[in-house]
Parts: sequence; structure tokens; C-alpha cells
Amino acid sequence: MRVDVLTLFPEMFDGVFNASILGKARDKGIVSLQAINFRQYAGNKHGQVDDTPYGGGGGMVLKPDPIFAAVEALLDDSERPALEAVDKVVHHEKNKGNADLKAPRIILMCPQGETFTQQKAEELAKEDHLIFICGHYEGYDERIREHLVTDELSIGDYVLTGGELPAMVVIDSVTRLLPGVLGNETSAITDSFSTGLLEYPHYTRPAEFRGWKVPDVLLSGHHVNIDAWRRQEALRRTLERRPDLLEKAELTDKERAWIEEQRQPDGPGDKC
Repeated sequence: MRVDVLTLFPEMFDGVFNASILGKARDKGIVSLQAINFRQYAGNKHGQVDDTPYGGGGGMVLKPDPIFAAVEALLDDSERPALEAVDKVVHHEKNKGNADLKAPRIILMCPQGETFTQQKAEELAKEDHLIFICGHYEGYDERIREHLVTDELSIGDYVLTGGELPAMVVIDSVTRLLPGVLGNETSAITDSFSTGLLEYPHYTRPAEFRGWKVPDVLLSGHHVNIDAWRRQEALRRTLERRPDLLEKAELTDKERAWIEEQRQPDGPGDKC
């Protein structure tokens, strides 16, 4: 996979791209990561990439021309046919059904975007090329949204200084799903949210610490019972902490009945 980030602060990505899972994935050649300062595409001697909004108002707005130019410079020869003839911009939705047109996903990080989820990470992990656009001003010229990007993503209902930190979150989440990135290939499958539930509790040595013991089932060596315990604890934890997730989770009739029992004031708390 190839990941390009357009930002005014590429130095923010140095540590993230060269450490931990991302650094290892980069060293293995599984993913190519680069951060590009889009100011170099400003097209004026002052390197200005923002301007005052038409109609008045506070703040500065990111200009469309440097962003369009930066994205177009990142496209390789196989992606150029995916440029629309008139607008000269990528339209993923129009081209995704045509195998001959290979378009990258162009992702705008903004608070107005779709809330990022594990399901979105799994979707993006299937792509060959991701381009992230990180703003730092009052907003983006609307033509960037209308004619360039394929996705708008937000990582939550709060305000940050710019799109760099959210882009790092998305890139990390997507990269760890790529084959060969994690040492244990089942890790990404059993992570919280991958199954629609929060992850079950984990324990390691010692078996007893300050009087707190590891559940006996985990020491039994009986893998069927261990799997059943982990599933039930995942259900219990999700019910306690994120009950909203249960509405979309794939559950058996027995599991749904158990959940309803737990929701009663004096729920029995026995096995599902």
C-alpha cells in the first residue's frame, strides 16, 4: 500500500512513520509512507495556501489550487486515466466499478466528515493508494470537497488544531490490518470492534498477583471453554461499556437472550 499525506507540517509525521508498527511495516516494504508539504504547490512567491472567505467572516480558508496541484502530482501513470476529462480530478465512486481505472482514495480529514470506525479501516485497507489532506485553517474551499476528495473522515466530535493527528490515527488503524504487519495474524481479527464487540479481558504471568487470580478457565488448557469464556466476557464488557454496539453485532439467539437477562434489574449473570 502507498500512503501520502498532504500537510503544512510534515515533520509531525517523522516519529510516527518511523516507530512501532508503522516503522516495521515500512521497513518490511508492506507500506510506503510519506508526508508532503503542499505549500510547495502554492504557485506564488509567498507560498500562500489560504485566503479570506468570500462573503466575509473570520478565519482563513484553504485555497483549492495548491491542493489540486499536490494531489495531481502524486498520481502515477496507472492512476492518471482515472482523472475526469473535464475537471481533471479523481472521482472514486464513478470509477470504482471499472477495473481499468485505478483511482486512489483521497481522504479529507475534517470534523464534518463521516465518523471513522473499524469497518471503515477494513474498507480502506483493501486499497492500493491513500492520499490524506490535512487542513489547518477555518476550513476548505468547498470545491475541494465537491470535486476532489472521495472520503471525508472525522475521528470524533471535538476540535483539534489540524488534520494531522486524525490522519495519524487512521493510518495506524489501516496499516495494522495489512497482511504481514502484525506478528500474530489473529490479533487484528480479535481486536475490539473487529467482531462488532469490545475485546475480552487479557491476563499474563504471574497467575496470582497480590491476591488477584487469573480466571481458572484460562489455566485449564481447554480451548473450547476458553473461547466460550472470551466470547461471553466480550459480550459482558460491551453491554457494560458500549451497549450501542450490540445493535449491529452478529449475535446468536442464545446470546441475545442472555443479554436481555443481564439487562433486567436482577440479571442472573450466568453463562450464555
